[in-house]
Amino acid sequence: MIWSKRLFDLFFALLLSVILAPVLVVLLLWLLIKEGRPVFYVAERMTTPSKSFNLWKLRTMTVVEHDSGVSGGDKAARITRTGAFLRSKRLDEFPQLWNILKGDLSFVGPRPPLRQYVEAYPEIYNEVLKSRPGVTGLASIVYHKHEAALLARCDSSEETDAVYSRICVPAKARLDLIYQRNQSMWYDFDLVFQTIGYVFRRG
Repeated sequence: MIWSKRLFDLFFALLLSVILAPVLVVLLLWLLIKEGRPVFYVAERMTTPSKSFNLWKLRTMTVVEHDSGVSGGDKAARITRTGAFLRSKRLDEFPQLWNILKGDLSFVGPRPPLRQYVEAYPEIYNEVLKSRPGVTGLASIVYHKHEAALLARCDSSEETDAVYSRICVPAKARLDLIYQRNQSMWYDFDLVFQTIGYVFRRG
């Protein structure tokens, strides 16, 4: 990661942490009252092909043991009413500011993948993860709606995994590599503002 991108991440993560701290406190209290504990969802993701980290989010689903894998239609019934609202506004991702401050994530980059897909497709992720994973990115903006529609039709974890592996992994990788070839500070700003615009349009 070039130093200017890291400074960009640190400056805005610190700034947003201060500005959004009251909002996060309200969201945590709301979740605690409405859904109970835990209020956070913590899951392993990969920042390089060989290095993992704990990704933090606000919890949006009911808790089950051994929860893993991509979210498809088989998990739709577990999304709480509160969680659906948080997801629609991407408010569940506020805690990832902590991941940015730690250096696990950037604001912009490929979404951090699960270990199982990095191990299954090393030739893809050896290239994709040359960029530090991000909270948002080109693939998130361009492909998210199509991916969600594909996975929503899946009735089992096996079907979700098959669709994600066969269709979503290569499609998102192509977009991530386009970003990688064209990455610049101005491009990052553009993608951040596109993400903000997308969230408001969904509202």
